[in-house]
Amino acid sequence: MTARKSRVRPWFFHGGMSVLAFLWLVPLALVVVTSLRTFDDLADAGLASVPKGLTIDPYRQALDSGEWQSIVNSLIITVPVVVVTLVLASMAAYGLARHRIPFRKTMLLLMLAGNLLPAQLLLIPVLKLTEQFGIFDSRIGMIVVLTAVGLGFYVFVLHGFMRGIPDEITHAAKIDGATTFGVYLRIVLPLTKPAMAALGSLAFTWTFNDLLWAITLLRDEQKLPVTPAILGMQGEFVSSWNVIAAATVIAAIPTVIVFLRFQRYFISGLLIGSAK
Repeated sequence: MTARKSRVRPWFFHGGMSVLAFLWLVPLALVVVTSLRTFDDLADAGLASVPKGLTIDPYRQALDSGEWQSIVNSLIITVPVVVVTLVLASMAAYGLARHRIPFRKTMLLLMLAGNLLPAQLLLIPVLKLTEQFGIFDSRIGMIVVLTAVGLGFYVFVLHGFMRGIPDEITHAAKIDGATTFGVYLRIVLPLTKPAMAALGSLAFTWTFNDLLWAITLLRDEQKLPVTPAILGMQGEFVSSWNVIAAATVIAAIPTVIVFLRFQRYFISGLLIGSAK
């Protein structure tokens, strides 16, 4: 009876996962198919109909509408945010995890509490601060705000990982004459590569796809990142859903590339501590 149950359980598991995968892939497939249909086909038959033919013209229209510029804007904002956030978070986490800093637990709790606040509560105060500091409607303002918003979460995660590094490793490096910064740069950072890669992938995805802060802090259409730029493609009365779908597919390419590039580190980062 036990052996029979052990044979049945994998079938239930794989069957359930297959259903979930199908439900997850159907909307993606619908977006891709919609991006390859003509406007007349969609207008006549609707989104859920079988396409009469496929074309790549929506992709040309999406690129001609200025999506290249919005993707460049997103990268100009995202890359500095990811790099600066990981550098600052790793340094702060190293100091809090490996040194006896007064009120370090209080600092970590404040960082965690800050991430529990809804972003909507911060919109108006942050908007006023950017206006006072003269960085409103600028990419610099977006970089500063997005870095500050995610910093506490990354410090909290990296702190937990760095605390798991054996003290003997850092003590041996100090005995050999390594400075505090040398231990951080040559010992701690290489050991935290899986966690850094996992957080870097998440930070890139969250920042690249940001909509709320972009529509709050930016007004110049030439500076808009890709997500609000796609939102602006919707017309008041008629929307070219094939062009919007094509723009969405193009916008997803950078995040997919980053995930595939760091997939090995991302999975190992998610499994941190599972063997303890």
